[in-house]
Formats: sequence, C-alpha cells, structure tokens
Amino acid sequence: MHLFRSHYYQVFPDRSSVDTPTIRGISWTPLSEALDSKDTMKQFLSDRVVKAARSLCSAMMERNPSLIRDRKYHLKTYRQCCPGKELVDWLMTQSECLQSRSQAVGMWQVLVDEGVLIHVKHELNFHDKETQFYRVQGCNGVQNHRAIEKDSEDELQESLSLLSQLGPDALLTMILRKCPSQRSTEDLEVIYEELLHVKAVAHLSTSVRKELAAVLVFESHAKAGTVLFSQGDKGTSWYIIWKGSVNVITHGKGLVTTLHEGEDFGQLALLNDAPRAATIILKEDNCHFLRVDKQDFIRILKDVEANTVRLEEHGKTVLVLEKSSEWAKQGGVGNNKYKVMSGTPEKILEHLLETVKLDTNGNDAPDACMSDFLLTHKVFMPCSQLCPALLHHYRAELSEGSDQEKAAYVLTAKQKVVKLIGQWVALYGLLLREDPVAMDFLERLKKEVENDYRLSGVLKEQLRDRRRIKVSENGYNSMSRNQVFDWFWNSEEPVGRLQPIKARDKVLHEIYNLDGKPLNLLLPVNASVQEVMSTIGKTCDDHVLVKMSSTGERVHLKLDATAVYTALELNERLFICRSDEVDDLIPLKEQQGPERGTTDILEQMGSKDIASELTNHDWELFTTVHEMELIYQVFGRHKFAGTVTANLERFVRRFNEVQHWVVTELCLCEDLMKRAVLLKKFIKIAAVLKEQKNLNSFFSVMFGLSNSAVRRLYKTWERIPSKIKRIYCAYERLLDPSRNHRAYRLAVAKLSPPYIPFIPLLLKDMTFINEGNPNYIDKLVNFEKLRMIAKTVKIVRGCRSQPYVPSSPQRGLADRMFLDGPATRLSTYSDLSLPLRSPCNIRHYIQNLKVIDNQRRLTQLSRMLES
Repeated sequence: MHLFRSHYYQVFPDRSSVDTPTIRGISWTPLSEALDSKDTMKQFLSDRVVKAARSLCSAMMERNPSLIRDRKYHLKTYRQCCPGKELVDWLMTQSECLQSRSQAVGMWQVLVDEGVLIHVKHELNFHDKETQFYRVQGCNGVQNHRAIEKDSEDELQESLSLLSQLGPDALLTMILRKCPSQRSTEDLEVIYEELLHVKAVAHLSTSVRKELAAVLVFESHAKAGTVLFSQGDKGTSWYIIWKGSVNVITHGKGLVTTLHEGEDFGQLALLNDAPRAATIILKEDNCHFLRVDKQDFIRILKDVEANTVRLEEHGKTVLVLEKSSEWAKQGGVGNNKYKVMSGTPEKILEHLLETVKLDTNGNDAPDACMSDFLLTHKVFMPCSQLCPALLHHYRAELSEGSDQEKAAYVLTAKQKVVKLIGQWVALYGLLLREDPVAMDFLERLKKEVENDYRLSGVLKEQLRDRRRIKVSENGYNSMSRNQVFDWFWNSEEPVGRLQPIKARDKVLHEIYNLDGKPLNLLLPVNASVQEVMSTIGKTCDDHVLVKMSSTGERVHLKLDATAVYTALELNERLFICRSDEVDDLIPLKEQQGPERGTTDILEQMGSKDIASELTNHDWELFTTVHEMELIYQVFGRHKFAGTVTANLERFVRRFNEVQHWVVTELCLCEDLMKRAVLLKKFIKIAAVLKEQKNLNSFFSVMFGLSNSAVRRLYKTWERIPSKIKRIYCAYERLLDPSRNHRAYRLAVAKLSPPYIPFIPLLLKDMTFINEGNPNYIDKLVNFEKLRMIAKTVKIVRGCRSQPYVPSSPQRGLADRMFLDGPATRLSTYSDLSLPLRSPCNIRHYIQNLKVIDNQRRLTQLSRMLES
C-alpha cells in the first residue's frame, strides 16, 4: 500500500516586511485530500508495524529457527522465547544500515511499544541482555504457515527500513522512561541532543541543558480531560510538553490559552515558591511530558550560580563567565577553564585575547569561542567598533616591570592581536575587501607590523612555515625567499563558472511598464527603489515600483527598500506605473510558466546524468554563498550596511525552482504511460541526489513529488512498481517534520563532507534561536545565543571542508535499486537525438528550467489529467 502525504512544503520569504525579507523556513499546509484523523494515521502505522513484526519473525524462523525456543534461567523455564542480546545480534546481521547496537535496540523497542514483542515479565523497556527474555506475539502461527505465507526479501528490507525510521523515537522514549539514576552516559547524550531543538529550553545554556538531561522524568497521561494540577495547588514540578497539548484555565477567566509540543508550564510557582496560578487540563489523548521536580530544579539553579563568575567594573557587571564542563572533562588542562556567557563587547574581546594560545607557526585551528566571536561580531560589535578596539590592544603597554618584561609583554600582545586578525581574515576571506572600515584598519596595521622588526620577523617565519605546509599539500613547489606580509595571502577568488554576487557589483534590472515592455537598467545590486525610479526618470510622487507574482499578487515597494531585484521570487517581476494604475497590472505571459512539458526531452536523458548536473549546478550556487549571508538574512540585512544576501537568495530560489519543475513536468504530461515513467524517473533522480549527498535538491524533488497536484494522480501512482513505491515511502519518511525534523537530522549526522545541506532548515534553526533568545541580558551581549547561531553557521563551513568531486559514471546504489530487472522503454530515439544526452545539453537544460509556480493552476492541470 502506498501512503500519500497529508501535507506539502514550501520555502517562502516573509511578505509582512518588504524592506527586510527573511526566510521563515518551512511551512506545512493541511490539504483537503488528507487522511481524516490522527487515529487513521496511527492505525495505519500500527498495522505496518504488526506486518513488519510478522516479516521479521518469519525470517527468523526460516533462517535461524533455533533462536526462538525454551530457555532456562535460575531454575525456571521460559517457553518459546529469545534473549534480548540474541535478538540484537540477529538484527545486526540482517541490515547493513545498522551502525550500532543502540539502533537495533530502538527497532525492537518499537515492537515492544506496539505489544508485538512481549517481555516474559511484561517490562516496558527492551534490554540488550542475555538474561532478559522476549516472545513475539503470534509467532507460532507464522511458523506453522510460513510455507504458505513466506515474506520475500523485499518485504523484509521494507520492514527493517520502517523500524529503523521509528526506532530512534522509541529508543528516546525508552531512555526517558528510565529512572534518571539508571541512565548511561550515552543515554544522557541522546537526551541532550533532543533538548537542543525543544523550544522551552532554547534560552538555557549548554551546561543547564546537560544537567536537565540527567534529571528529566518521563510522564504520560492517556485521556483528554485529565487534570494535571489545579490552581492553588503547591508547585512541585516544572513540565515540558513532549507530545500533545494542554489547556490553561484560571478562575474567573476560563480558558486562557492552549500550550503545544515544545512549550512549558509550572516554572513560575517553583521560582517564586508560590501556589499554582492556573489549572492545567489535557486537551487530547496520549499526552507525554518531561518533568523536572522542584528539588532538582532548585539544585540546578544553585549549581549554575555556583559555577558562574561575574566580573565588575565601577559597580557594574561587564563579563559573565561559566565554568566549562569540557575543561573539567579534560582534567583541568588548558586555558579555557571558563566560557563566556555574556558581557560588554569590549570585555568579551579582551577575555578572548587573554586566552589566545601562541605557537611556533600560527597554523593551529582557531579556538571555538574565538571563531564564534568572529562569525557573529557584526551583530553586537560592528567593524567601526571592533577595529579601534583591536588597535588599542595592539598598542597596549605594561606600566610596571623591567624593560625585558615590558618588551616581552608588548610582543606577546601584538602577536595575539595579529593572530586573531589572521583568523578573522581566514573566516571572512575576500568579503572583508567589501568593507572600507575593515580595509582601512588592515592597511594601517600592516604598516605598523612591517615597521616592527621583531614582530615582522616572527610573522614572516610563521608565514614561510604555513606556505611550506600548503606547498606540501598542493604539490606546488615554487616559493619565493622574500615573502611579503599580506593579510589575504591565503584568500583566493572562487574558481568556477558562477561567481559570487558582491555588494559593489552591478546587475541587470529588468523592469516592465504597464504595457509589458521591459526597461533594462544596469544598477548596483544594493540599489534602492528610489535610485531605480530616479534612473528611469520617474518621480516618487505619482509613480510606484510594484513587485507582482504569477498569481497577480502585488506588493508596493517602499522607497528605502534595497536589493529588491535579486530578492525576487520565482516568476516574480518588477513593474513601474502610476499609483492609480496598480490595479490594472496583470502578470506577463512568461510569468505563467510553460504550456507544454519537456517529457520527450527528459525521456532521452539519463536519471543519473540529470541528477549529476543538478548537483554540479547546486555546488556552484552553494559555494558562492558566504556563511555570513545566513546571519545577515536571519538578523535582517538592513542592520548590516553594505552587505548582500543575493547569493543565499539565489540558492533558496533554486530550491523552489526544482520543486516546481517536478510538479510542472508531471502536470503537463498528458499521456498516462509517459507520466508514470516520468514519475519513476523523478523518484530515481531523488535516489541519486541522496546518494550524491545533495540533500537540498533531494528534498526539493521529494517536496515536488509530495505536492497535492502530484499526489492526487492516483492512476499514475498505480502504475509505479511496488518496489519503487517502497523506496519512495522510505525517502518520504525523511521529510517528516515531527520532533523538529528529527528523521532528517539523524540521517545527516551520519554524513561526511562534502555534502549540500537542506538550507531552508538551517535558516529555520537560526530563526528559531534568534527569536527564542534575547540579544542582550541585563544590557550585556547574550554570547550564549551567538554561540548557538555560530554553531549552525559552522555546519555550512563543515559541509564544504572537503573539495567536491563530480560523481563518477560507475554504477551506484541507486542504479542497483532501480535497474535490477528488465528495463522499460516507451520510445526509442535515433542517433540524431543522441546530442540531447551530452553533458553540455543536459547542463543547459538544468540551468534554464521553466516552471509553473501557481499552485491553483497546477491543481487545475492535475484535475484535467485525472478528474
């Protein structure tokens, strides 16, 4: 059976703010054809789990019948059962995808939760032990009739795939059900990783979340209407909603609000040692909570305060430090005994310079705290503030001590500043050249460094060492003896067909009149609406610049809005007209998208060739995006003068383009047989994209296949082989948005670079962190928030830490999945059509996709195909 999705995804900018468009991330919209209720979905999953259990039991009885037998332990016989350890051992041999025993434990726990696998003493948790015995419900019937109902290898692999997707949640629930004192170090790490994505604890520090992981208690209630506690009760616990929702009711007001998954309640009564201020009633069945009892809550608060150091100047706190748990784990070795939690910008910088470690060649990796500071400094300390502060520390002198001590202090201080600047330049690269304040500072400091013979001598020696290392890595042996000191010695212009859009670049603006005739203007990428209109020669008093989508939606652009052309969405265009003519504007014909599909062209292109060109083009787009663009986008580009987010916007627009390309081609293919083959081709393209670790386009293609206009094509889906449907279902589970896209996060955690991440989700994570945490705490910079932002930004750097090598033509996993069997061909083509398969033509096709982005029109086309 093929389960169609009950929602579709779209990445879109926030239209509520025309001046500063921001990516809100991923939304899901319920559709009219969705399943009737949560109970239907739950029953469907339950049936699939039971079927998977039968498949596993059948395979066990056929391949290893001695596993399930009578067992004796402590003079007692347990009939027809198997130890947990042997079940895990057997499961590890059945699937190459299992990388740890804990994964197998999670899969068996799914069957325990479903009541299919039963502990002989009816314990709720599965144990990977030789002395814990389990029975599979109904396994005897499978044994008797396995000759009649023998599951195929495909069905077994499908069952393993289903359980592997459900296993992590079951494992997590099992860990939470354990008594806190019984949780292992691995258990605590699993809980901590989950807390990173829980809204209620997003504002808490890393150390607090780790302490919470050790004391959280799992609590569940089965029936809606259950009263958790009443107004006036004594406060004994703090609750986080793990699953479900609750109503908050107070005397005199009734229902005040409804709280959902990820939100919390009950904390106020513990902080103030006061009675409960409201009554909490379960809104739905089967609600799960994470509970922190009062004594643990108070202890954690005291521990935090005990491990916190506050530095004051003139009676005011200027820096807040917290004892580092990592430092304690290392046995108290290293300089980073304390980590910065908050502080004034100047004091944070001073503390970081104090902790800078100097080595012989300056080639060590930047300290994590320093790189966090450098990546996010523009949020709280712009270059106009950072550069004078660095210059002040560079020129610092020791007021007391011998001449030798003073000289050593000055040299060390200068080396630390220069090292920090070197890492600053390494992180930003040529992006700093776009900042006149930074460039002026770097030029001035370069002259001072060159005039200091002691410092310049040390730096030149370090520079030779670093270049020698680079030469040995690259195999390039031409080195000059007289190396000139240069901040940007290791910064290179990106090599590729596509160059990044820079703040000072000029781009061709295409602006249309009321009659649809275009005006082509070459303007700076950051040109404002007022500058655009002045160039055209229209006054702002009676003319307006309008952004219009293919659906006819119009947005008046404000005069101070900038970079509006590069921020256009798919099939959006700019129009200029008089204020009273706005209602007369209609979308251009080209905005409506194509009227004919390109099925005949796609038929002649190989799925792997298409996927490879998609990935090649995505890599070109991805490499043009600087990590700082994510920060500019999330915090608002208008706050950072002279910056651009055009490369990021182009990459996100590409995501939407590929998504709508899939839907467009399927909805414009009128022949049922060809449409079914095309659908199969897109599923294979998704498989190859996943194999190539291009998760951005993989999700884009999958979202296109999950679109309601495609999903409702039941006749087309019926012609897809069951094996292909199972592959699609397995991939579809990665799209599951529950638990903050947990399925995706688990999958991406196993990948090694290079890979292209799902960028919209990274933007969503950063937006979540930004909106859930204040920039300042007690008028001090909230550096813990910036540390979390930097950690997400570093994912992009990590993805690109290894060079991308285009995929080879060798047969991969996707080929084996789809080509094991006779190939299906609808049409043949002559030698004259062979050029269509050339990489050059495929590349041209992939880079010039024509799509329909009007969902209403796509739905109409779909209904015309299959009413």
